[in-house]
Amino acid sequence: MIFVSIVLPILAGILLLIAPDRIFKSRQMLINMTAVSFVVCALFPVLVICRSAGNTLLLFSLVDEIPVFFAVDTIGKIFAGIVIFVFLMAGFFSFVYMSHEHHEKRYYGFYLITFGVLMGLCFSGNLVTLYLFYEFMTLVSVPLVLHSGSKEAVMAGLKYLFYSFCGAYMALFGIYFLYKYAIAFNGGYETSGHMLGFVAGGSLDLKAVAESGSTGLCLTAVFLMIVGFGVKAGCFPLHAWLPTAHPVAPAPASAFLSGIIVKAGVLAIIRTVYYVAGAAFLRGTWVQTVWAVFAIVTILMGSSLAFKEKIFKKRLAYSTVSNLSYILLGLSMLNETAFTGSILHVVFHAVIKSALFLSAGALIFITGNTKVNDFMGLGKRMPVLFWCYTIVSLGLIGIPPTSGVVSKWYLAVGCLESGLTGLSWIGPAALLISALLTAGYLLPISVRAFLKETDYEAMRNDYKEPRPLMLAPVVILAVVTLVLGLYPTPLIQLIQSVIAAGLF
Repeated sequence: MIFVSIVLPILAGILLLIAPDRIFKSRQMLINMTAVSFVVCALFPVLVICRSAGNTLLLFSLVDEIPVFFAVDTIGKIFAGIVIFVFLMAGFFSFVYMSHEHHEKRYYGFYLITFGVLMGLCFSGNLVTLYLFYEFMTLVSVPLVLHSGSKEAVMAGLKYLFYSFCGAYMALFGIYFLYKYAIAFNGGYETSGHMLGFVAGGSLDLKAVAESGSTGLCLTAVFLMIVGFGVKAGCFPLHAWLPTAHPVAPAPASAFLSGIIVKAGVLAIIRTVYYVAGAAFLRGTWVQTVWAVFAIVTILMGSSLAFKEKIFKKRLAYSTVSNLSYILLGLSMLNETAFTGSILHVVFHAVIKSALFLSAGALIFITGNTKVNDFMGLGKRMPVLFWCYTIVSLGLIGIPPTSGVVSKWYLAVGCLESGLTGLSWIGPAALLISALLTAGYLLPISVRAFLKETDYEAMRNDYKEPRPLMLAPVVILAVVTLVLGLYPTPLIQLIQSVIAAGLF
């Protein structure tokens, strides 16, 4: 079942790419077949998630001690679940949005392949397997950025590749050094040890590290991996690709990039810090301090740049830079409360930011305008869309009863509990300042849409609510934002079960 959930969408995507256009007698036939592919490909990983954790599958071995294999655990299930949900929402939204784009079949093909690779990333059983799928994900997602073929899209795609590969090479450098000190464990098999496997609390042999005098080297290796994988999460100082790539990609691709693909960097960092190195190894070291400082700087920088930005999708991209570092800040605190807040924010941000990008895409699709001041008075023409936008905006700010307030509460309390000199209160202060800036760059769009009286072109009679297939995903995401804010307990209990497995 694990194998099918990974390979099926990849094969479906490849078939779409190589299939002659004449096979699809009409665009509606292409949409119908693609929709069926989306649902079927999403069904198999859902079945994997519904099974008990601990399922494993050995694919092949690079060498005797380094297998490429898959294992399903709770943290992998959480990430896989949000990937599936956003994949379906953005995918069905794209059936309307992509009607005015060229090379629609190619887009769906790479979209399916990217989904399959992300499933492989979520279900990776060791660090080497995760790294292989992490690199593969970069390669297959670049066409989503390059889709329009414009000069700006090509340059953005090249920038995305350059930053991603630089980060991946830093991570690979760290893997080389950690490999020597990783404890072999059987991973559910009788005959083969699995190096750099994922063990709650860490798989490094800390005694061997200390006895060999390699503590400093291993800390440096882990730091390089955090920075390297942090590139995908848009963390300072290698964040610049993200606000360049998102605005040029189609809106549903931007939603998938911002809601999901950037989370691949977060998952890789979680695996490195909590399942290979171990929180105890990093707690109180220079790595923890520098990591937290980078996260705080990125939070404030991203929010400030978003506040100043006038292009709607680019503003949301800078917002992603800031909010991903909320997650990284919580992870850097290395305590249970902050970890809970980080995983909560992984889920909440995926839902909220996907809704924001889809809302922006709907407005751009209908009006052809791209700047934040171009939508005055539209709230009276599109009340459902703008109410959904407003609800998810409140969620990103962290205003009750939306979901964002829950994750930010855990993050702030976790920072205060960390005991890091200075940073324990600077962290919550940064979260508060960022929340105020978030209100400043999201809510004025709603205010002008509902309250601004104008004779502007936006009041033309042909501006109305998006088509149902475009509007429905935005409505669902907005409802989920409210539901998760009102009933976060099941998700919190699930995260606590991850912690109870010995993570700290």
